[in-house]
Amino acid sequence: MPGEASDPYRVWLSEIMLQQTTVKAVGPYFEKFVARWPDVTALGSASQDDVLRMWAGLGYYSRARNLYACAVAVTRDHGGVFPDTEEGLRALPGIGPYTAAAIAAIAFDRHTMPVDGNIERVVSRLFAVEEELPQAKPLIQQLATTLLANARAGDSAQALMDLGSSICTPKKPACSLCPLTEDCAARAQGTQETFPRKAPKKSGTLRRGAAFVVTRGDELLVRSRPEKGLLGGMTEVPGSDWLAGQDDDEAKRQAPALKGLSRWQRRVGVVTHVFTHFPLELVVYTAKAEARTRAPAGMRWVPIATLAGEALPNVMRKVIAHGLGLPPAASS
Repeated sequence: MPGEASDPYRVWLSEIMLQQTTVKAVGPYFEKFVARWPDVTALGSASQDDVLRMWAGLGYYSRARNLYACAVAVTRDHGGVFPDTEEGLRALPGIGPYTAAAIAAIAFDRHTMPVDGNIERVVSRLFAVEEELPQAKPLIQQLATTLLANARAGDSAQALMDLGSSICTPKKPACSLCPLTEDCAARAQGTQETFPRKAPKKSGTLRRGAAFVVTRGDELLVRSRPEKGLLGGMTEVPGSDWLAGQDDDEAKRQAPALKGLSRWQRRVGVVTHVFTHFPLELVVYTAKAEARTRAPAGMRWVPIATLAGEALPNVMRKVIAHGLGLPPAASS
């Protein structure tokens, strides 16, 4: 995790995992990845399928594909050594301005300030930044840079990150323990919990669809999603398109065609999931196939007992658990 070592590989890996994900959730995944692939060359020599399987459950799966692409690029183009400048790092797949700054500062002690959510909160309160996010990001970046020490930039960045995560928390910040409390404009106003200012969130339009849980004895019918797009390359059960305003009959007409299939049974209830840009509701249909039924083109049978080794996103884990009548954790 950030702060435990200045190894560029570990800093990069943890920063990618921590994007839009909590430290608590990331911890076990970080340890698994480092144990399996101790350096970037080992990760770059793996297969994308293996990386997706290891990532399954962590969400935002484009990160896993970019992680693998970056490892391949560093191994192939840089001899397994990360570039030590922001410019060089930003040229790599999946590394944006923040991640490049974080690696440059923490791993290479470059004089730059990476602004994550914690630093964003500290700075917006310290200077009482009234502009709403995300428009306020350039100003917050500029103000955060003024807090950099002349040396040990990585320590400055991590100190502010730790301050935000442990003291200057989103709710009930421990201002009496904060070393910056005397200089904090929001604290002086008594408005610290109202910062950072944020524009109202837009919830996307609800999309609906159907998922088809087909078993053949102790096996389940699955397929891989297209490499590009939402949940690219991940494993799923067959399903319909996910569309706004789609009715159940239209979704059911997209069921996979198999010979000798029992009648479709609709499970009571729906599976709900919320993606970044839209909420989703899936009705789940189940059916049983005869012992020698072949999988349709592009699909395959996998033992239910080995599902933990498949690259299943959380929404599919919910679907499978619902379809098989298992507790949600049983399919993960």
